[in-house]
Amino acid sequence: MTLPKIDVPTYELTLPSVDKKIKYRPFLVKEEKLLYIALETGDDNQMINALKDIVNECTFKVLNVNNLPIFDVEYIFLNIRAKSVSEKSQFKLICPDDNKTYVETEIDLTQVNVHVDDEHTNKIVIDENRNLGVVFKYPTLKNYGAGKGIDNLQIEKVFDIIADCIDHIFDGDKIYPAKDTPKQELKEFIESLPQESFKKIKVFFDTMPRLKHEITIKNPNTGVDNKVVLQGIADFFELASPTTR
Repeated sequence: MTLPKIDVPTYELTLPSVDKKIKYRPFLVKEEKLLYIALETGDDNQMINALKDIVNECTFKVLNVNNLPIFDVEYIFLNIRAKSVSEKSQFKLICPDDNKTYVETEIDLTQVNVHVDDEHTNKIVIDENRNLGVVFKYPTLKNYGAGKGIDNLQIEKVFDIIADCIDHIFDGDKIYPAKDTPKQELKEFIESLPQESFKKIKVFFDTMPRLKHEITIKNPNTGVDNKVVLQGIADFFELASPTTR
């Protein structure tokens, strides 16, 4: 005799990167188990793999999660959690003013959104006179890491990520697609840039869209109001877990 199946509700959200609607469902017990296991290990790779598996399953396997911008994956994941457990998440945060006092707080996950810097652009002009520059695509889970900024990575990894995120290089009317160029050549191109041009590239990564939420917590011991910014996969993975942080 076949056991009965439970109906699961379906919801819609809009992907921030392309303004496209997708369907998703809450996670099931098997996906909740993945969350617990990844959190217990505290390993970045485990968290990324669990994140990909959950998003893939809960969006009915219609998305190529490996190719989605990181902020899309974070946004989908947080919405899945909100519909799976509760739209409110209670957890503890450490107060930055003394770095030892923990305060319980609550966040409405429906109020967490993708933020875009007003000055952000993915087109970096290196030489305006000859119209030479680079157009970037956004980093994915496959080539970035668990929400770490490039300042927190080893230098060789930084150049790997920059090369992976190049969509094409332009020189006047000529276009050089990254997919048709060996990665080593792309890295050598980046390494040959003057410092001012490299700083422009860093600004692209520093200002790119990201899931971010700022909250204020009061330290009961010092009376100081602390602003805490949550961003990146590691923060929101724990925030979206079924457990109390």
